[in-house]
Amino acid sequence: MTNKVENFLYEDLSYKIRGACFDVHNKLGGGHKESIYQKALAIELEKVGVKFEREKSLTISYENENIGVYRPDFLIGSEIVLELKAVDFISKDYEVQLLNYLKSTKLPLGFLINFGPKKVEIRRRVNFTNQC
Repeated sequence: MTNKVENFLYEDLSYKIRGACFDVHNKLGGGHKESIYQKALAIELEKVGVKFEREKSLTISYENENIGVYRPDFLIGSEIVLELKAVDFISKDYEVQLLNYLKSTKLPLGFLINFGPKKVEIRRRVNFTNQC
């Protein structure tokens, strides 16, 4: 009997992303600006072979019209969006924001990553709105 989750979306990639986040926080600790964590995470993702784009512009559409642009901290392939924070706690507003980004961009998976003062907190969200 195994504890493996069946149909875990992007399991290996998710594991690498989480590991990179923990490495960054273990090495830097808490209390830095978000931009510091973003630069450090880019280094760690490269080390583990995760291809990414930083702050890539993603168009938000409404009724087939482009109404805005979203620039996530990281875009992993065309599958995963990473949104970084460096705050005391993750508010519900940040989670709603991530879910709205996923719905608007039609990306299947997102991570809200908070490099808080005491620990790194990672919230993984799946976009179920585009699945059958």
